[in-house]
Amino acid sequence: MADDQPYIRFVHVSKAFDVPVLDDVSFDLRRGEMLVVLGRSGVGKSVTLKHIMGFLRPDEGEVWVGDREVSKLPEEELLDVRRHVTMVFQSGALFDSLSVAENVAYPLRERAARNHLMTEEQIQARVDELLGQVELTESRDVMPSSLSTGMKRAVAIARALAAEPECLLYDEPTTMVDPLMAATLGDLILKLKRRTGLTSIVVTHDMRLARKLADRVVFLVEGRVAFFGPIGKLDVCEDPMVQAFIYLDEKPLAV
Repeated sequence: MADDQPYIRFVHVSKAFDVPVLDDVSFDLRRGEMLVVLGRSGVGKSVTLKHIMGFLRPDEGEVWVGDREVSKLPEEELLDVRRHVTMVFQSGALFDSLSVAENVAYPLRERAARNHLMTEEQIQARVDELLGQVELTESRDVMPSSLSTGMKRAVAIARALAAEPECLLYDEPTTMVDPLMAATLGDLILKLKRRTGLTSIVVTHDMRLARKLADRVVFLVEGRVAFFGPIGKLDVCEDPMVQAFIYLDEKPLAV
């Protein structure tokens, strides 16, 4: 795959569950870029990520990851795609019976079982490094049930990085956490973006997070693309739903 070719492409993708969720959606993601998918709840943002992972298939259109059309791949080939593209779920999706360190070590052990290139000592050293990156070194031996929602997401990010993916997908990383934790998670994602240069997609309805992270933005309104372009040009988008969203999201709360 040529370096100047998009890493992820949606080509006229439509999907319906009784009612349309995605309606003729097209966009692309370049290598090393962070794309933010914005919009109100229920407009198809998380459904977009599930198409990239192959959890859903479009009713119409094509979804490409690298040089593979994931919308047509059999399940065994999708497993290989998921080794290159990793998703950080809202819930964190941690293993409740494993400690923080054991959760982060899980993909490392999976890879070691396949290629025998990492010793247990090397796995533990990598776990410590990753927990340091997400500032959770002191929570190494804690069980997930003792963690806040925000901390679970930070652990999930560390575990995703352990898989050494080419692309990282974040599903609503700051939803259902307090403003301080939301800012902390946003700062963490930004730090990792600058440090690793990973290709990334962030699904959110948080304009502040989008302005902090995005190189480009896809703004969905009722399942269609109302805006696709650099974050700096979003404010001049003439779509009335986009303008209303920006105004209401950034308007100070009345006291």
